[in-house]
Amino acid sequence: MRPLLGLGVVAGPLYVTIALAQALTREGFDLARHPWSFLANGDLGWIQTANFVITALATIACAAGLRRALSPGRGARWAPRLVGAFGASMIGAAIFPADPAMGFPAGTPEGPGTITPSGILHMAVGGVGFLCMVAACYVIASRFAREGRRGWAVYSRVTGTLFLGAFLGIASGGGVAWATITFIAGIVAVWSWLSLVSLSLSRNAA
Repeated sequence: MRPLLGLGVVAGPLYVTIALAQALTREGFDLARHPWSFLANGDLGWIQTANFVITALATIACAAGLRRALSPGRGARWAPRLVGAFGASMIGAAIFPADPAMGFPAGTPEGPGTITPSGILHMAVGGVGFLCMVAACYVIASRFAREGRRGWAVYSRVTGTLFLGAFLGIASGGGVAWATITFIAGIVAVWSWLSLVSLSLSRNAA
């Protein structure tokens, strides 16, 4: 159980570190305008694609650890399923990359660009995964509340709400600086939450 939860601890920091390293070094990438999914395009796009897949596998393994750590009790069934679905959505995001747009990769015309089936599927699987992770936050919050761990319960609900708001913002205001930056904050928040929850549960594991 602990090794599986350990993968949940490192999944988020690994994803964020690799994505940020690319965002700060790839020519033409603007953190205030371009979602991290755009990094899967261009000659170096394989790095972000690999980042999606590796992080996805670690997240799915974490879901298996959560099933064992939370059993028996509230959330033991649905929390792992929701976290696992989020991991699976990242594999879908790797298979169906986002469409180039807004000047990235370098040489791409400004504007929304051409919408392809791959781009549509990327947004669809990503949206499902994000909503699953929001639901996971609330399910685990309910578990913590029942156990009397009020701080963890509040933290989980706040994280889920922040991530939901960030997702709705990027979905409705793609390309707008505030929406993109808020979404980055939401991504960092939800990965931090999964890391800390996994760490807490691993310490309590028998």
